Amino acid sequence: MTVSPLITLGIDPGTTAIGYAVIESAGARPRLKTAGIFPARADAHSARLIELHRALSEILTRWSPAAVGVERIFFARNAKTAMAVAETRGAILLTTALAGITLYEYTPLEIKKMVTGDGRADKAQIKKMIALTVDSAPERGARDDIFDAIAAAYCCAIGHRSAIQRKEIL
Repeated sequence: MTVSPLITLGIDPGTTAIGYAVIESAGARPRLKTAGIFPARADAHSARLIELHRALSEILTRWSPAAVGVERIFFARNAKTAMAVAETRGAILLTTALAGITLYEYTPLEIKKMVTGDGRADKAQIKKMIALTVDSAPERGARDDIFDAIAAAYCCAIGHRSAIQRKEIL
């Protein structure tokens, strides 16, 4: 049985660094198409949200992903940081909704479990499994934000394909 290619986008929201990754899944191993950090040149938080919206809109237009996977805020020790990340997530959710693209949200624990089999995996374990699982993955020295975004895209591909298969069965 041939599996049709599926493009998914993963996003790791943060206050200063927002990682993104686009993967294509068609066979046993997904392939990384592009990854990076969304630019955050503006000083004002509202201006950064506008920059994020524009940059994300460009990625969505260029790659036309079937679905987007975003890391959900699990907990935060610092309320100010949590609010800034929540606002960033809001811009991501709005931009995705405006584009009409299916969105999946995953807690860090869910992502770690899907990628490594262990919900308590550390960053090194995530990087190792992404390197083993995804073709064209960056070197392990790349930023954690990028690996977290690849992991979110990987989970999104699994989740979206499962949702499609459930619909076909029904």
